Amino acid sequence: MNEVSMLIGGKDCPASGGAIFERIDPVTGGVASRAPAATLADADAAVEAAAAAFPAWSALRPTERGNTVVLKASEACPAVHRMIGSVLHDAGLGDGVINVVTNAPDDAPAIVERLIAHPTVRRVNFTGSTHVGRIIAMHAARHLKPALLELGGEAPVLVLEDADLDAAVDAIAFGAFFNQGQICMSTERVIAHRSVADALVDKLAGKARTLVAGAPTAQGAALGAMVSAQAAQRATALVQDAREHGAKILGGGTLAGAIMQPTIVDGVLPVMKLYAEESFAPVVTVLRVDTDDEAVKVANDSEFGLSAAVFSRDIARAMSVAKRVESGIFHINGPTVHDEAQMPFGGVKGSGYGRFGSKASIAEFTDLRWITIQTGPRHYPI
Repeated sequence: MNEVSMLIGGKDCPASGGAIFERIDPVTGGVASRAPAATLADADAAVEAAAAAFPAWSALRPTERGNTVVLKASEACPAVHRMIGSVLHDAGLGDGVINVVTNAPDDAPAIVERLIAHPTVRRVNFTGSTHVGRIIAMHAARHLKPALLELGGEAPVLVLEDADLDAAVDAIAFGAFFNQGQICMSTERVIAHRSVADALVDKLAGKARTLVAGAPTAQGAALGAMVSAQAAQRATALVQDAREHGAKILGGGTLAGAIMQPTIVDGVLPVMKLYAEESFAPVVTVLRVDTDDEAVKVANDSEFGLSAAVFSRDIARAMSVAKRVESGIFHINGPTVHDEAQMPFGGVKGSGYGRFGSKASIAEFTDLRWITIQTGPRHYPI
């Protein structure tokens, strides 16, 4: 069990009110960590520490310094986020350059609003659900703060009839089941040409049977637990809804608390909740289409637009598909789960706006200025 403290101005800090909250291990049910339940005064203190560090930090050369930061840790992993702060601080960034605030789940709305509203906060960056992203965007707009939002996804993989099915299966299994499907780029939908769909599903089901989820400490478990039993129950309910509406369920099985086995839902229709909702679980749906145009139409029939992929041996054809799919990221003959630090990362539609990565993120987190120098006489019209 981890005892966590906040990091404010380079110092380990408890909550000013003395309160703590516990993060429960989703597998064992025991306490995984205890962390300070920050007050509004603690949020202010973290921002003020970042503001105090900014003048000296901003005077460094560009290659030595992207901004001073307040990281509001997720209530689901306060120890991990505090560790990130500690690593950066110990690497020599200096006191106040990075500050980490932890808060109890019930206090999150007030802490977030306070951080955004603070007059010295100049940028807002959020990674999380589209629902919460909309709330943060409204707060940011109210205070005229630029925001970068990396939100939900329902990533499709389009499998054309000339695809290498073995390569497609490997990419789909990795994208859908690794990380227990709990990242924004996770493959949620397989949109397959009808002529290859049965063969693809058979191969994917065989692959899924080799991927067993278990406790992270269990020997031989290829996959781990979901973030909570409640998240697993929600995903299972989505699968059950699809079953009741006629879908064929492959894999899965009995739910064991937060541990959910890889699940394939074949024959998904718009009437099913899984058609439109992000499962955020080791669940992938299969939809059958007859043409490239239909595949693109189905791929775009989603609130989200973060990552997508297509499998085809005809690169020109695949590129034509890529140009028409509405997503911020697109991969040809590769998985939807793929990131490179030097490339722009972000989505469209309900997946948010703004871009991470290299020059794109530099532009997001800096203000562009124009400075002129007059070196001689100048003529004015008056």
